[in-house]
Amino acid sequence: MKTYIMHLMALACMLSCKNEKKENPIENTSNQIETTKQVVMKKVNFKSEGLNLVGNIFYPPNYKEGSTYPTIVVSGSWTTVKEQMAGLYAKRLAEDGMITFAFDFRNFGESEGLPRAYESPSLKILDIKNAIQFLKSLPEVDTKNIGAFGVCAGSMYTFMIAAEDEDIKAVATAASWLHDGEAVKLFYGGEEGVQTRIQAAQAAKKKFVETGDIDYIKAISTTDNTAAMFGEFDYYLNPERGAIPEWNQDQFAVASWEDWLTLDPFPSAVKLNKPVFMVHSDGCVLPDYTRKFFEAIPSSEKELMWVDTELPSPMHQFAFYDQDDEVNLAVNAVGNFFKQKLGQ
Repeated sequence: MKTYIMHLMALACMLSCKNEKKENPIENTSNQIETTKQVVMKKVNFKSEGLNLVGNIFYPPNYKEGSTYPTIVVSGSWTTVKEQMAGLYAKRLAEDGMITFAFDFRNFGESEGLPRAYESPSLKILDIKNAIQFLKSLPEVDTKNIGAFGVCAGSMYTFMIAAEDEDIKAVATAASWLHDGEAVKLFYGGEEGVQTRIQAAQAAKKKFVETGDIDYIKAISTTDNTAAMFGEFDYYLNPERGAIPEWNQDQFAVASWEDWLTLDPFPSAVKLNKPVFMVHSDGCVLPDYTRKFFEAIPSSEKELMWVDTELPSPMHQFAFYDQDDEVNLAVNAVGNFFKQKLGQ
């Protein structure tokens, strides 16, 4: 992972120097949290590689000032913002007695970063690392008991940072998206489709560095087959689900394709010598790849919960984003896992 990150640092520096400048505080944690029977959310700011990122901290019911709590950083699927599945899971896990944190990665939502909607796995991994460092600075966070949880593509980023970062004591995922060079061909038109997208991304990066102009395509469409996601995926199309105002379904940076399609999280699996819990099903995306990843994990404290479903792959995937049955199942299982492994 370190090699992968270093490979893109030059591009990251060029992108950062073109970012919008905002006078935002490094953090905003001065407001006292009142004891309540409900989860309390507080918006905060923190820095990642010089950029201002915005996140929501969720405090558990009956939170007490002066106490410390196990803390979980939550990451959602690619292209998403903190108000979607990351925020939902963060709130629900906080109800279980933990502090949780969902934030907008650079280039998304309320956070700084250009190009907008640029899906860079290596930079997202850095953002998770910096989010953990921010959380460690808070007096209410039990720094010896920090966990990480990822949904869909957030699982890749979560696993990759967890394999390297000793601050993460336990890691869990739901409906993990875990791909390699062969798997991406199944979704993006075979070898030709993958290479076409990579070449378009390389051209878009060059254009951005030289001119500042950004090439975009739609994030989701049922009519435009050049969109990042092409199909009747209700979660991203339905305003009652994921098609919320905070998320831009018309914007996906073409530069993202190279970073996304060349990512391989599988080398990280063999480095996961810590507690791991995964929730998946045959109706979720790439079930064989989740099994393969799980089998490669050397930890003696690992568990794979396989959920029965009649939904075909990948349609069950989207149910884990916001549907009560799947979310309740995942939250209960993952919550119990973190309470056991993080000493609550």
